[in-house]
Amino acid sequence: MAVGFSSVDDELFREIILDHYRNPRHKGGLDPADVTLEANNPLCGDEILLSLRLRQGAVEGIAFSGRGCSISQASASMMCDSVAGKPTDEASATVQRFRDMMLAEGGVDGLGDLEALQGVKRYPVRVKCALLPWNALLQGLADGSAGENRP
Repeated sequence: MAVGFSSVDDELFREIILDHYRNPRHKGGLDPADVTLEANNPLCGDEILLSLRLRQGAVEGIAFSGRGCSISQASASMMCDSVAGKPTDEASATVQRFRDMMLAEGGVDGLGDLEALQGVKRYPVRVKCALLPWNALLQGLADGSAGENRP
């Protein structure tokens, strides 16, 4: 899917983003959590608190809280949906594919609803909003490798 969306695509993508912003998935606390990270974007005031529970090489639980623009909050919701229950190596690969989609020229297919966030690339200052939770997840996966040994 290319970045040059039609108005029908734009409308659909806006609806997906607004749905995740208004009805976030995985929002709240996670107890117990193996890793909790704070991430913020001081430029626009986005704040994300990401919690992960890693078991047997997989993302057993993931949740976020925080405040910020619709892009950062929707991106966090969509991210949690996309990696919950997945093996940690697959979650890391999804992070890399999403980052490639947001930072590289052209589009990336196969990311489902996450592709709705490609439109953010037209507003370079907002790309940081979309990437904020993903950068936290990447750090959390790295920090939480000890969680793989827990029961």
